[in-house]
Parts: sequence; structure tokens; C-alpha cells
Amino acid sequence: MNAVKTSKLVKEFNGLVAVNGIDLEIKKGELFSLLGPNGAGKTTTINMLCCLLKPTSGTASILGHDIIKNPFKVKDLIGVSPQDTILSKHLNCWENLSLMGEIHRLESKELKKKSEELLETMGLTERARDQVSKFSGGMRRRLSIAMALVHDPEVVFLDEPTLGLDPQARRAVWEYIAELKGKKTILLTTHYMEEADCLSDRIGIIDEGKIVALGTSEELKRNHLDSQSLIISAENFGTKVIENLRGKYSVVEKINGGLKISHKDLDFKEVIDYLYSQGVNIYSAASEQPTLENVFIQITGKRLRD
Repeated sequence: MNAVKTSKLVKEFNGLVAVNGIDLEIKKGELFSLLGPNGAGKTTTINMLCCLLKPTSGTASILGHDIIKNPFKVKDLIGVSPQDTILSKHLNCWENLSLMGEIHRLESKELKKKSEELLETMGLTERARDQVSKFSGGMRRRLSIAMALVHDPEVVFLDEPTLGLDPQARRAVWEYIAELKGKKTILLTTHYMEEADCLSDRIGIIDEGKIVALGTSEELKRNHLDSQSLIISAENFGTKVIENLRGKYSVVEKINGGLKISHKDLDFKEVIDYLYSQGVNIYSAASEQPTLENVFIQITGKRLRD
């Protein structure tokens, strides 16, 4: 069963097309990451799926419930941690979680148990009675995630959930999100490529309001990167050697203490044999593994924060 489905979803703002005909199917229990440069349409898409914005055209459903025809049912089924955290700063952690739990009609015993669990997971137990106005940005982000999960939703939207967290806190959140895989459907946006790479079942890349690539991390790397790279630590390679290599391979770059050579179907042995034949002293050689960032730049021509 599809937990999230969109059909030709469009959103315009005063003639500006922010989301341009998105078709998506996210399976129940899947962790799906949506990547894109700033302004690509990620947050607008999430806001429509959460019934905060009405589509200009097209539609979407959450667990079979139409976002336009049945928004109240949809809101019962989802949890949201928005990009800009919306917290009551004059309240403490407990009070913010209680407020969210009461909105979703949780019984007090269930709410207390879930709140304790989430505060522990997010490293907020010792600050549970402190006003949110005293919190750092990272602490507010962690509380926002806890509030999205306190009512045990079936579908969770996490819009840049680890933005502003230190590495240790980010890893703790990753571990918690990983534990939710298969139990809940998660739509995640992030500016951390390694986050999408290690957590996602599938990844969609959005640019200028359109889905421009879709698949697992490995599928995207395999299908969208048409060259292999070899990093060589060496010395004694002269100008003639560089010129000869550039005449045969797509990219030949000088890097600190060596060369980087990239080409489609690169024959590593052939490169090494040639360099040895030219008297080049080779200290080490290793293939460079393709990254999700390589794919992203190849497809969009931009870095993630452009």
C-alpha cells in the first residue's frame, strides 16, 4: 500500500511555479528522502501534503485519504517537524509535548510514557522543566522532532530534522530515525548528503519544482554517473605525461602529491602500466567511490545549498 501518493501536484504563488506536476508514490514503512537546492520546492511539497497549503492543481493522498477532501483525517495520521521550528517558547519541554499530545487526544498515562521516552532519546531529560526560550537552536530542533512523534503518527514528515545539531546529537537522531524504518513512513528532507545516503530506502531529487531523479542511492550513482575516478599518489610525472593522459582520458587533474584521472570505463591497470613505463614513481593508487553529492551536482548542476 502507498502511504503517500501525489498526482500532478502543482503549487503556484502569484504566477511563480514552486511545484510543477510532481508524481510520487511512497510505500508504507518506507523512508524516502527528498533532496534539492534551496528554492527547489521541497518545503512547499511537504506543506501541501500536511494540508497547510492547498494545491493549485493536482492532488495527493495520505494512506488513501485525500488531502483536499479529508484534511482533518490526514492531520490525525501525520506528524510534522517543520524546517522552522514552531515551539511555545514560554513553555518548557513537558508543557510543549503535553500541548501536542492533548491536541491529538492522547490519554495522560500514554502521553507521559511517550514524552519520557522521547526526552531521553533527544537528550532533553535534564532540561525538561526549563523554558524553551533558554534553549539553543539545536535543542529546539530536537524538541520539535519529539513533538512530531509524541502521538505515534503513521506518517512522519521531517523537514531538515538535524539542522543545527552537533555531530553527536545528529548521530543520536539518525539512530532513532533508523529504528523507525519499517514501522512508520518517513518523508525526510536534508542538506546532509550522508544522512540521505545512510538512512534512505529511496531518494528523490527535486529541482525547479520537478522530480528529476528517483531511486535508491546505489541506483542513482549507477545510472547518473558516467565515469570512474582513480586517485594516484606519485611524483616525477612531467608535462608530456600529463598531456598524453589528457589526450586519452576525460579528466586529468593535478592534486596534492599526485593525479586524479576520470573516464568512462576507466581501465586502472592500463593507467598504472603507462605511468610506470614513463618512469613515474607511484606510492599509492585507489579508485574513488562515487558519492550522492557527485550525483546531485551531475543532475542539477548545483551544490545542495545553492
